Amino acid sequence: MSNIAVTTWSLEQTSPTDLLPAEAPEGDVRVVRAEVPSPEFSRFLYASVGGDIRWTDRLAWPYARWREHLERPGVETWVAYERGTPAGYVEMEAQEEGAVEILYFGLLPAFRGRRIGGHLLSYGTARAWDLGERHPGLAPTKRVWLHTCSKDGAHALENYRRRGFHLFDTKVEEEREVAAPGPWPGAFPS
Repeated sequence: MSNIAVTTWSLEQTSPTDLLPAEAPEGDVRVVRAEVPSPEFSRFLYASVGGDIRWTDRLAWPYARWREHLERPGVETWVAYERGTPAGYVEMEAQEEGAVEILYFGLLPAFRGRRIGGHLLSYGTARAWDLGERHPGLAPTKRVWLHTCSKDGAHALENYRRRGFHLFDTKVEEEREVAAPGPWPGAFPS
């Protein structure tokens, strides 16, 4: 495999008033917190959303590591459902000094381009801003941040900007190119 240049953009909101919510999509779309830590469900979401855009860093995680991560205070997963079917998710984690990082966000391929992403990002960002209220002992949120890269979906960066995230850093690094694994072998043939 060859190397590719990957641009990573880091974005943030420093006030809840930065959030510019998207309109809710038409139809039966709901966003629900996955309150029971489930490594199987979280791995399904991760692999299904990121399989065609080369999310590979967690694919080798064993069950115990998934469970340990999901059970940490201040880690939450919010899932968008369309007519009862998982459409996408946002995973966040409280960090030191009132920062909350949106670790993962995205939609399963079949649900992209249907106005669900802006709604899910709006909802998830609002939950990041009130994360400390749901977890006693955590500091109130002072900053919500994330990063996206040129390997992510074509509309990811623009969606973050439309929701009120501001760019604070850009990096370009060489990475080894990897094939998109799909959520299971053969799901996204080349």
